[in-house]
Amino acid sequence: MNDNRSFYRNLIRISLPIALQSLMLALVAACDALMLGRVAQAQMTAVSLATQIQFVQNMFLSAATAAGAILGAQYWGKGNKRTLEDIFDLMLMFCGMVSVLFFAFCEFCPGMLMSIFAGDKELIAIGSSYLRIAGWSYLITGVSQCYLTIMKVTENVKAGALISSAAVVINIIFNAILIFGLFGIPAMEAKGAALATTIARVIELAICLLVSTKNTYIRPALGRMFSISSGLVKDFFRQCLPLMGGGLCWGVGFTSYTAIMGHMGVDAAAANSVAAVVRDLVCCMCNGIGSAAGIIVGNELGAGRLEQGKKYGIRLTKISFVIGFISMGIVLAVTPLVVNGVILTDKARGYLVWMMVIMSFYMIGRCVNTVTINGVLDGGGDTIFDLYSLIVSMWMIAIPLALCGAFVFHWSPLAVYACTCLDEVGKIPWVMIRLRKYKWVKDLTR
Repeated sequence: MNDNRSFYRNLIRISLPIALQSLMLALVAACDALMLGRVAQAQMTAVSLATQIQFVQNMFLSAATAAGAILGAQYWGKGNKRTLEDIFDLMLMFCGMVSVLFFAFCEFCPGMLMSIFAGDKELIAIGSSYLRIAGWSYLITGVSQCYLTIMKVTENVKAGALISSAAVVINIIFNAILIFGLFGIPAMEAKGAALATTIARVIELAICLLVSTKNTYIRPALGRMFSISSGLVKDFFRQCLPLMGGGLCWGVGFTSYTAIMGHMGVDAAAANSVAAVVRDLVCCMCNGIGSAAGIIVGNELGAGRLEQGKKYGIRLTKISFVIGFISMGIVLAVTPLVVNGVILTDKARGYLVWMMVIMSFYMIGRCVNTVTINGVLDGGGDTIFDLYSLIVSMWMIAIPLALCGAFVFHWSPLAVYACTCLDEVGKIPWVMIRLRKYKWVKDLTR
């Protein structure tokens, strides 16, 4: 009984701040959509498509920070702070290089990037102007994410959540001011959303640097950045590369879904943009549980308590099914509010209603897979499974079906959208089989 109370208390302590952090980040996209949706459908759609660039960047950043979180959770469970500093260094080096690369693409060839996601000239022009400004925020994001990850795995999760939440509030305030032109400032519309994001990211990083000066926080050991042990580097990339492969498979695949819908007409693209915002908001709960699962399982395994880590992993997977059905109910409940909350054509509104219904079933698979794969399995270092499952379920089934439906068989946008939701639901049995093999029950520390 005491063990159960301790487990759930720890789960709530870790997952709630992370869920809040995820919710606040999703609220930025929601506010962009709602505010720009009050300006014009084209403005909202173009920005939604343009932010897919950051979505792809986040796949690289997430691989590095997730690898850092997996190793960091185990070394924190073992009490080895020096190695945590070295892991911090590795994350910073990797994320810094990725951030510079994406910044350069957004500044020098935004039109080329936008043409991947849209064929409409107006959408490409609006999106390009957005990327030239937002690209500066992409330069900063990688560094701040490293700081927030270390806070998450070292029992400073509340501080990280508060920093992210503060940045989001600042972002939303500046969104309103710059998009609509409040207080005498000229209305910047899509450009205003980009500038608001950049301002918020600068402030977020500044707070991270300031807070991390306290003695209770782990900081990067910059003096050792180029003298990290080869064993730790190998361990880091042993986790990072499968995560990157899986992240890219998922990220590029998810972006492909957006691109496919973007080429099915402005109405389908607009409805899909709104549905994506709702999906990201509702997924916050499972994101929090998933991140907490990785930390809880990783702490136990790193401390050598393998049976306890195994027990917690199974319990967390059962919880994910409950979260999945709750999320399904939430999507269905908010559908009327969402459909009437943005300015859409009648055709786009009709698409949106049925996209929400389809997405409600998708949420079950999304919640189960996020907690089990990205939490439990990754917490024990079983990162290769995510890559395998994505190659099969997404790249060999869902994407080919969506492409054929859109460009060969000319199915309706709703049928194509349903194809893009197949991968998460379809792989649940496979995920359960992998969980029961217990390959993830291992100590990764040296």
